[in-house]
Amino acid sequence: DMTVCILGSPTAFLPVLLEGGTRCPGAMVLCLSPTWASRVPSETSPGAWSLLLSRGVSFNVGGHSALETFVPPRRANYVTGTFALGDPEGGWVGELARDLDCPTGGSVPLAHRLEDTLVTRWVLAGRANLPVPPTLAFVLGAREDLPAEPVAAGVRLVRLEDPQGQQSLVQEEVGAFLGGTAMEPYDQVVVRPAGWRWRGTGTRSTYRKEEGAAVVQAVGDQLRGLTEEDSVLLEAMVPTARLPVPPPRSPAPRLPMALRICTLVCRSWGDRPQLCQVACAVGRAESPVRHGAALPQGLHSSLQQWGVVAPSQRQALATRLREATEAAMAALLATEAELSPQQRGGTRAHTDILGVDFLLACVDDALELVAVATSSQRCLETCVLAEGMGRGVGEPAGDLPRLLAEAMLHRAQCHLVEGKDILLIGAGGVSKSFVWEAARDYGLRIHLVESDPEHFAAELVQTFLPYDSREHRRDEEHAERVLELLRSRGLRPHACLSYWDDCVVLAALVCQGLGLRGPAPAAVRNAGQCHAHAARLWRDLRDDADHPGIGLGWGNAMLLMEYVPGTEHDVDLVVFEGRLLGAWVSDNGPTRVPAFLETAACLPSCLPADRQAQLVRAALECCRACGLRDGVFNVELKLGPAGPRLLEINPRMGGFYLRDWIREVYGPDLLLAAVLVALGVPPVLPARPAPRTHLAGVMCLGSEHGETLAGGGGMEALRELHGRGLVRLNRLFEEPEGAGEYEEPLLSVACAGATLAEACERLLGLCQGLGIDSPRYPVEHFLSHFK
Repeated sequence: DMTVCILGSPTAFLPVLLEGGTRCPGAMVLCLSPTWASRVPSETSPGAWSLLLSRGVSFNVGGHSALETFVPPRRANYVTGTFALGDPEGGWVGELARDLDCPTGGSVPLAHRLEDTLVTRWVLAGRANLPVPPTLAFVLGAREDLPAEPVAAGVRLVRLEDPQGQQSLVQEEVGAFLGGTAMEPYDQVVVRPAGWRWRGTGTRSTYRKEEGAAVVQAVGDQLRGLTEEDSVLLEAMVPTARLPVPPPRSPAPRLPMALRICTLVCRSWGDRPQLCQVACAVGRAESPVRHGAALPQGLHSSLQQWGVVAPSQRQALATRLREATEAAMAALLATEAELSPQQRGGTRAHTDILGVDFLLACVDDALELVAVATSSQRCLETCVLAEGMGRGVGEPAGDLPRLLAEAMLHRAQCHLVEGKDILLIGAGGVSKSFVWEAARDYGLRIHLVESDPEHFAAELVQTFLPYDSREHRRDEEHAERVLELLRSRGLRPHACLSYWDDCVVLAALVCQGLGLRGPAPAAVRNAGQCHAHAARLWRDLRDDADHPGIGLGWGNAMLLMEYVPGTEHDVDLVVFEGRLLGAWVSDNGPTRVPAFLETAACLPSCLPADRQAQLVRAALECCRACGLRDGVFNVELKLGPAGPRLLEINPRMGGFYLRDWIREVYGPDLLLAAVLVALGVPPVLPARPAPRTHLAGVMCLGSEHGETLAGGGGMEALRELHGRGLVRLNRLFEEPEGAGEYEEPLLSVACAGATLAEACERLLGLCQGLGIDSPRYPVEHFLSHFK
């Protein structure tokens, strides 16, 4: 069983539990008491613990929930909960979640870091390069949770050995701060203690910056009780930007107000930050707007209320807010990776849900988002409240519960496959090199059956089983030999699959022999039907008298296929028990005749949604008709005026660059999906996939580009650009394959952009600069089809 365990209060997590119960019935379990769970030493990770649930509230389709007793206890695959400070349940929740062997979304030590304003200001300013209020911080001693010399624009750190004996230093630093250039735009400052113990206490005092003596006195008073875990902050009070607004309906004077923007971001597919929800709160300008002190409202209506009238300007601010929030989480995750397991609360503990608060300020006559704080729980509660308020007035359900549930279920599934024994039939070539790194990252134990005894993958797998299966007319015999090899080694794989065309029939036969999930041999062959049909045609149509007018007077030795007009597309499908779980459509440029080989491609498709839906439905029905009911499949089709026409079905995941591109644009991993299906687990995939970027790519040929790329330094330039994330380079073959008009592409080069037009423009410029574009290989013409 897959188990996502929520420890503690369900208040903030209830929409996520309900959504997860719909996506994966029974997988979401709420633990309300420490007596419902126990910790046992991990069998797989020395020094770690497994969390076993003997009771829990499980969630199913339709919002149904039930209190269950689990015999035997269920093992948690993912754990999170209410690590909020001051929560009466925080003690037992933190203790149960400490040092677990499964992914853990947060911990008490990580929550302490998030609630420490000084630590988060350093991360936001120094690592995410976000504007923060000018801040002067006094700390006691070394403060091991901070760098020795933290560099962060707008944040100055002063280390004190004896606060009472260093009053002159304090006075000097306060004076320099108040009179510095960073404080020029601001009139007021705030003095307050900081640290996780002080968050939400409201202990603070406000002064005009001209009141230097009073500020020094206030800082000195706070320093008297300073501990090594705390700090004293002197920071600018950043006012909300004041914009021209329509005249009020009432003649009463308009009071100055403050706007606080709360964002919630999660660690999504591929460990990438993804903005989930934005909620705003409005309050009086003279005091900070706190979580829970005002009912939340939407971003666009708040900006409009503040005088940001133009929709394009509001959208631009929303885009900047998303980029800033996701940059904040990326920086936070990077700093967490530098911590020891003890500092994180466990080897598998990471912050998976983060709240970031911003102020809308005016700097140099321009609107600017100023990051002020992070939180582990309060932003989640605020955003869940905003989501519920919207549903109360008939608003459609937002993305928040879905995104969080998908992220949690995905992490649970990643843990579920750890340590599984996977029998892989066929290693493939250099284009499949990603498999070995992915297998290591997912913790898979690969047992490889490969015809080449000298294959480079032999040293990269758990067990290498050399066996020559290249004579595919004897696949039934090969399958028996492979089964004998497994029995002789005492291997009992949990799943068997192949992604190499030559080996999919053998893999299906081995699956059948082992009783494992996978496509039926007849479904991946379909060869018997083809031969029988061809034999019937040759028998029935021998000469012109059998069917006048179709060319049989020339003989019946040649079979012609109709040329199908239209644009060419790939559809990559994830199918489980005949149900479509996920699909991605990519577009191909004009093909090279006579072999109809690919020249260029783009993802996502530039087709309208309804035409993409036609392709996906056609691909799914074709797979079902062939008996392909479980697996990851690649279907090639053409889309003409009359709709989709089938070209080819590949009963394995898409080749070339497709797995890499889909991960980059949408997040999910086709390889992981294939493993999960083979294990009998329906993969959790985005219900409403939204592209993060656009990719456009072109194929390179050895005959056309080999000398340019190798001799002219182009290949080195591409590798350097790939390492910097500026291009995506996918090598398809080690050496040129085929010759002349039947030559296979050597590699794929792609560029990303915020739009398809931007991606194509970058790619064309790159190809022109490196000599890939030429009159014989007109890249601009290839890309012109993507409109």
